[in-house]
Amino acid sequence: MITIGAAVLATLTSGASLGLPSDSVYEAALADRVEIVRTEYGVPHVYAEDLESFGFAMGWLQLEDYGSDVAIGLVKARGEYGLYAGKDSIDGDFVAREIYQRAMETHGLLHPDTRSVYGGFAAGVNYWVRLHPDRVPRWMTPTFTAYDTHARDVQTWSRGDGRAFVRNLEERLERPRPTPWQGLAEDDPDAYDLDGSNAWAFSGTRTTTGNAILLRNPHLTWGAGYYEAHAVVPGVLEFYGDFRIGGAFGIIGGFNRNLGWATTNNYPTYSQVYRLDLAPSRPDHYLLDGVALPLRERSVTVQYGREGRPSGAETRSTWWTSIGPVIHRTDEHVYVLKDPRDGEFRRGEQFLRMMRATNLEEWLDIMTMRAHPSSNFTYADAVGNAVHYYNARLPLLPHAPTGDTAAIARHSTDVWTELVPFEALPLYVNPPGGYVQQANDTPDYTNLNVPMDRDTMPANLPPRRLRLRSQLSLDLVHGTGPISLEEVVARKHSPRMLLAERTTDELLALLRTDRSTLGTEATAARAVLERWDRTAASDSPGGVLFEEWWEIYSEAVDGQHLFAQPWSVLAPTSTPRGSGDAAAARAAFGQAVVNLNARGVPLDAPWGDVHRVIRGDVDAPVSGCEGTMGCFRTLSFEETADGRRAANRGDAWMFAVEFAQVPRAYTVLAYGQSPDEASPYFDDQAGLFARGELKPVRWSRADVEQHAVRRYRPGQEQDGR
Repeated sequence: MITIGAAVLATLTSGASLGLPSDSVYEAALADRVEIVRTEYGVPHVYAEDLESFGFAMGWLQLEDYGSDVAIGLVKARGEYGLYAGKDSIDGDFVAREIYQRAMETHGLLHPDTRSVYGGFAAGVNYWVRLHPDRVPRWMTPTFTAYDTHARDVQTWSRGDGRAFVRNLEERLERPRPTPWQGLAEDDPDAYDLDGSNAWAFSGTRTTTGNAILLRNPHLTWGAGYYEAHAVVPGVLEFYGDFRIGGAFGIIGGFNRNLGWATTNNYPTYSQVYRLDLAPSRPDHYLLDGVALPLRERSVTVQYGREGRPSGAETRSTWWTSIGPVIHRTDEHVYVLKDPRDGEFRRGEQFLRMMRATNLEEWLDIMTMRAHPSSNFTYADAVGNAVHYYNARLPLLPHAPTGDTAAIARHSTDVWTELVPFEALPLYVNPPGGYVQQANDTPDYTNLNVPMDRDTMPANLPPRRLRLRSQLSLDLVHGTGPISLEEVVARKHSPRMLLAERTTDELLALLRTDRSTLGTEATAARAVLERWDRTAASDSPGGVLFEEWWEIYSEAVDGQHLFAQPWSVLAPTSTPRGSGDAAAARAAFGQAVVNLNARGVPLDAPWGDVHRVIRGDVDAPVSGCEGTMGCFRTLSFEETADGRRAANRGDAWMFAVEFAQVPRAYTVLAYGQSPDEASPYFDDQAGLFARGELKPVRWSRADVEQHAVRRYRPGQEQDGR
């Protein structure tokens, strides 16, 4: 039995455990080695003497703009949150303790540069906590270490994958059994259905200047913590990108002078479940290679209490085999999950190397680490390359993919032991037409000129798919005409709604052929759709009515019958189209009219009268819709008290960069650099975003100085919010 106790953990998380001083003298010395210059919209430009002081500045900045939540995240990374927040908060601590132990075991294996950034980040957090005791919980002490920040980048096996398998198995067997680890983590794949991103890259052969162009356009909740920053360590690092709030290396997109990349979710199937036989008459032993092997119990004990005062403890156990953890057990079998992410600890190291890469060959060599477990990577560089790589830690299966069922393992050779080779995964380099694109579908149609050959791909690549958002993406970039950086930005903001283009004419035809079901109001509503331009432009009347109809219709009709023509690989960019259930389509239209009237919404209300960006003092109309409706400018909305819809997910921090001699770029961060309503950076970009405008990136020191609004060293000036 392996037990990780709070006393041992407390010793290991002390500053002395890393051989580093933890007092304010050390932290103040680091502060002296870095200068922060804020330009418009609060964008920080960090000028650091070394990587440790760069990490220090990023730790300080994250708390300066996001407050103590960042430090609380590090407490959670230790697996200690329940000790301060009570028994109801301990679930995440059990997984965190396992991850934290792995971080301690592997930290010394990281490159010294990576360790310097982790240690500096922890010191920056400590310094901010030390100097702002009135802005942190009273129980918080400035004792964070590089272990805490490293733990944020250590991966573990997916409890979500395990839960999904057990649910499916129980439905088939109809005999559910409790599983003790099921409540330990919020990583269920079903939780991420709405997450995604768009990305484009154009090679120099396709642009007006001969310079490559890269667009990054991620879609996550507006609480995801995108954080825009520019970091310079002379002779070591110069990078502009997304330093995601919460850790030292949340970098999932950005650029340096020579190259840049954007990530989009690609949803590979990582985990494989195996069914092992239990040994007869030996219930705690399983059979593998004809040998009875003992199941091993791993236990984790977590204390809970309030404000650091323990009031109790709880222990939870997981049973393990040589293959992986047991996620389900019957009288005859154990089901074991093998996850290729489990234990990987070098994610931060990979991103630091990527940030410093100078050319495509070097960048691809770094990508072979695959320490970041998945994501499509869309890339462009200063010599004109446009590249797409489908990155995934896919297991190299010695058997056919099993979907949501288990593979039977009686011998070690039945179980995967290696990853699919790097070179076996899809890679596009400067394909014909000079573009690559991704909008969260499989890489089959990254470029329409060279559809992917499935016969050359791993069998466990996700099934072929091209949804409406991806089809619109292709329509916006496919072709041969030259394109400028400004045109890329304009196309990215296209208000087209491909679902409407594929279904409105057919809906109108249905309504014209059955006038008996339409009252006076519905006839007037039909006229609104007839005049509509099929877009989600903020000033376009008709989209609100169409959206209401689609929500009612899609809820009433089974997904397989939504369209008259479902998506087909024979017509991948022109299907689906039409309504698959005529009666339901007519009924839904009538109900849509009733619903809008009941809410007091005019049938011809412009899209932006209902769909808004509402943040701080900004309340503005916005173009864009759900990706499922075929918008490339993807936005999700939540209902407001007055019945309007406020954007809360989707387009958030985007950049478009042209790799000229000096990078020329535009960005916008919809929800600003801070979630603090008192901060000047809470809503200052919301109006820009609503209008579809971007701000220029300040890259050179001269440009930064010209537009500086604040200059300081951490702790040496009263920091603002």
